[in-house]
Amino acid sequence: MKKNGSGANISDKGRSLPADPNLPRFLCQNCRHSLCMVGLDSHADKFLAPGMQGSSILGTGSVVGSTRMDHSFVVLPKQRNQSPGVPPRPRGGPLHPEVSQSGKAIDESFVVLPPPAASVYKCEPGADGGGTNLPSPDGGPIDSPTQPHNSGFHSTITVLNRAFEIATTQTQVEQPLCLECMRVLSDKLDKEVEDVDRDIKAYEACLQRLEGEAKTVLSEAEFLKEKLKIEEEERKLEAAIAETEKQCSEVTAELKELELKSSRFKELEDRYWLEFNNFQFQLISHQEERDAVLAKIEVSQAHLELLKRTNVLNDAFPIWYDGDFGTINNFRLGRLPKVQVEWDEINAAWGQACLLLHTMAQYFRPKFPYRIKILPMGSYPRIMDSSNNTYELFGPVNVFWSTRYDKAMTLFLTCLKEFAEFANLKDKENNIPPEKCFKLPYKIENDKVESYSITQSFNKQENWTKALKYTLCNLKWALYWFVGNTNFQPLTAAVSPHSEVSGTGTGSGSSSTVPSCTEVLNDLAPCLGFLQGKINQPTVQCCDGMKALKAIVKTKEDRVAACNCGKQALSMVNYDPKKLPLIPNKCGVDFNLPPIDKNFDCSKA
Repeated sequence: MKKNGSGANISDKGRSLPADPNLPRFLCQNCRHSLCMVGLDSHADKFLAPGMQGSSILGTGSVVGSTRMDHSFVVLPKQRNQSPGVPPRPRGGPLHPEVSQSGKAIDESFVVLPPPAASVYKCEPGADGGGTNLPSPDGGPIDSPTQPHNSGFHSTITVLNRAFEIATTQTQVEQPLCLECMRVLSDKLDKEVEDVDRDIKAYEACLQRLEGEAKTVLSEAEFLKEKLKIEEEERKLEAAIAETEKQCSEVTAELKELELKSSRFKELEDRYWLEFNNFQFQLISHQEERDAVLAKIEVSQAHLELLKRTNVLNDAFPIWYDGDFGTINNFRLGRLPKVQVEWDEINAAWGQACLLLHTMAQYFRPKFPYRIKILPMGSYPRIMDSSNNTYELFGPVNVFWSTRYDKAMTLFLTCLKEFAEFANLKDKENNIPPEKCFKLPYKIENDKVESYSITQSFNKQENWTKALKYTLCNLKWALYWFVGNTNFQPLTAAVSPHSEVSGTGTGSGSSSTVPSCTEVLNDLAPCLGFLQGKINQPTVQCCDGMKALKAIVKTKEDRVAACNCGKQALSMVNYDPKKLPLIPNKCGVDFNLPPIDKNFDCSKA
């Protein structure tokens, strides 16, 4: 039984009762809720009738949480100053009539409990008025009925404490208990009682069955025989037990050994997984590093292929056209009545053309005679003839009289024609069929290109501009042959790489894995007359070129390479793209030749 310390005011559903600091608090020994004792000695005058003597105790008992109090109570024995043998005075009677009203204690004492606990501790005196003599707080009897009521109250508390201790000792359950905990305990005890009753009934049934069985008395011989039999069975069982224990010990030893091995295997497994994880980590790191290196190699390889496919001369001297003008490095070459190109631009274009032709001619020296020497000097190039006479190839010049300028342009044409003849001779030396040997798309004869004079004096600007455009076209075809037959630089990015030959020209572009631009241009050159509408039927040489082109174009890569070569070469020529697909049909060649123009996508060829 536990007591809680004295408390202050206790609130109950809006009512505030003053708590006596001298009163202990009882706790339910199961749920630990408070069973508070609230003293009402200060209100004794209000509750005692006139003439009442003695002391009484009013308690609010077992206030659990905020449980609402009611008028249930436990009537405690009245306090008397009598000997133990004297019967108690009648309930409600005065103890000493002469005691003044102010000195009277409360006539009756009550422990007010809420409904759950009220029925547990209610203690009514008997009808005969018998009561219990309460000892004083020091254990002695109460000597004077006029002593303060506090001593009587504490005596009552002592009795309650003693009662709770006795109840705890007898029931083996800590007291006091609230009604809810008492109900739970009661249900538990009822269940235990039911279990005990069932056991009793089972024992009684067994006892009755045994009593009903017939009782036979064994003879001495049968008893000894039965005893020997039981002893023999006991020995067998003991032997079996010993054998089992031996097997058990062996199994235990084996189990310990297996556990030891298991622990070793566990260590090996842990070590294995540790090494496996380390190896896996190293492997992943290596794979990532390898993938990174392979990615770098792939990027570098792609960059290398791009560099291999890059033609320095084509990049340095891009030859194209702009309307009626041929262009090199975006510098227009020529003049028209409505488009007066500045002489600075024309001079720059001639400087680029001279530098390109000089580079190609210089590469093949001394095999190339290079009689007419080109002196590239930026925008002020000069041409030196075989007699070492120098002519200026830059303007401005007199439109009606420009002999030196015309002579310089004629010498440039002559040098270009000699280089084309040298290229044709190199192809023949390399055992290339005559129809595939290099030749210019526009015939050069003296100062004329395809019947258009390159001289400016007494010439129409339209004819002069067209002659310059055809000159640049021939120069571009010569550049393709140069790239395809030397190791100076590979082909452009549009053309796949092919086997290169030495600077002496001992090899041939025909041995490449994809067709070279030289082969494609040589095959298409005889067909220019038909493509430009000069003739109605392709020539025999043109049909032979189609057959040769079909022989070298076998894969899609070959078709793309040949298409790019034809696209770049034919871009300088005025032709009808719709006539290209007609050539194989008219020649009876089973070959699909698309209508290639400057906007054609060769990846779809």
